[in-house]
Amino acid sequence: MQDTAKPWSQVELIREAFHYQSRFEGSTMVFKVDFPVTEDPAFPFLVKDLALLAQTGFRVLIVPGAKEWIDSVLGEYGIVSRYRLSQRITTAASIPFVEMAAFHVAARFMTGLAGSRVDAVIGNFVRARGIGVVEGMDMEHTGAVDKILTDSLTKTLDQGMVPILPCIGYSPAGKPYNVASDEIALAAAEALGAVKLFFVSLGAGLQAQSHKLPEGIELGEKGRVVRLTPAEAEAVLSSNAAGGDSGDGTGRVEQIHGRDRPLEELNLALKASRAGVERIHIINGREDGAILRELFSNLGSGTMLYSDEYDAIRPLRSRDIPVILRLMDPLMRQGVLVKRSAEQILEKKEDFAVFEIDGSVHACGALHQWDGQGEIAAIATDPLYADMGMGRRLVGYLISQARKRGLSRVFVLTTRTQDWFELLGFREVSVESLPESRRRVYDRGRRSKVFALEFGD
Repeated sequence: MQDTAKPWSQVELIREAFHYQSRFEGSTMVFKVDFPVTEDPAFPFLVKDLALLAQTGFRVLIVPGAKEWIDSVLGEYGIVSRYRLSQRITTAASIPFVEMAAFHVAARFMTGLAGSRVDAVIGNFVRARGIGVVEGMDMEHTGAVDKILTDSLTKTLDQGMVPILPCIGYSPAGKPYNVASDEIALAAAEALGAVKLFFVSLGAGLQAQSHKLPEGIELGEKGRVVRLTPAEAEAVLSSNAAGGDSGDGTGRVEQIHGRDRPLEELNLALKASRAGVERIHIINGREDGAILRELFSNLGSGTMLYSDEYDAIRPLRSRDIPVILRLMDPLMRQGVLVKRSAEQILEKKEDFAVFEIDGSVHACGALHQWDGQGEIAAIATDPLYADMGMGRRLVGYLISQARKRGLSRVFVLTTRTQDWFELLGFREVSVESLPESRRRVYDRGRRSKVFALEFGD
């Protein structure tokens, strides 16, 4: 028997890629890349992927981190940095070396982009101000973002070039300041109205086995946190705070800052979301093609924080019928689902709902009404998205619809999935308990078992 799963998966991935290419073409995307990524063997491939995005119509801006390289350069010249919390106190003696190190790291990106024939500009795009004296400590040449020079950046992007923003900003008088690259990335994304902000670092990121997660967080392969709403992100930060105390979490976020990079990135992502960035992605720069997989597929490769409506359950539309037939076909051929034609689905169109992710349908289900009871049927999910809980969420949605209609219970007829429905709270009942109108058309040849969820329980 020919295996058609793999080619089908490849076709779906191609469709998704074209969908996202069309949706985000011309959009501005900011990439904050931690310095250790530039030392990893995968770095040349990462830069090639950024170049590919720039060549295919995306407006790419890069903010390179340089902390570890600055440490190395200062160490070579015998300069020891002092810190206030996690912030380096940049002295007058160290700022020339900090500038040199920061621009050296930026030049690595420029060189890599040039190898792919993409023009880049390392420029003075950040106006900075000094932090001054904090709790008796003179921060000297350590600064904060005062303004992102959006006019210059926009002109550079309009010319198809990639701006690179090192962790250096200048006052109107030309005084240099060392500014945290995370802060620059946040400010640039907000100022330019970027639709996406990527935090690229080394490591596995947010995972169930390494972080405490509240119930209901959707996981992907190997326990990866696939996506979060802002409220879920706050809950994750609170769950992983020192001591796990309850409260509003404001102080606890500060406590974890700098100790756990995935949580630090999640905190930054939450700030970006509150500043209006639609989607923020936390990805592992060590994985080949991680940026492209995160950008061009629904499953992604990292963790996404989203503020727009990423997924939704909605009523079936006529144009969805070929798609849901394709989802249902393997299950109908296996005898898991009753065979249905396009005409039969169209006739019962009002009973169906679909699970849509970014405009693509990946699951379906129906709620048929029989004499005051509801039958949940035709549950089918794209196997590529099996880890995202769409079937469970669809059943939950259909149950809520049945309650709203005042039905006394919902039931399912199944030959293969009884364990799954039992986990959802359904209990086996007799065929004779079916509504009379449904019992008359019960196919005794299939010998389907009946499971019901009583709303009075």
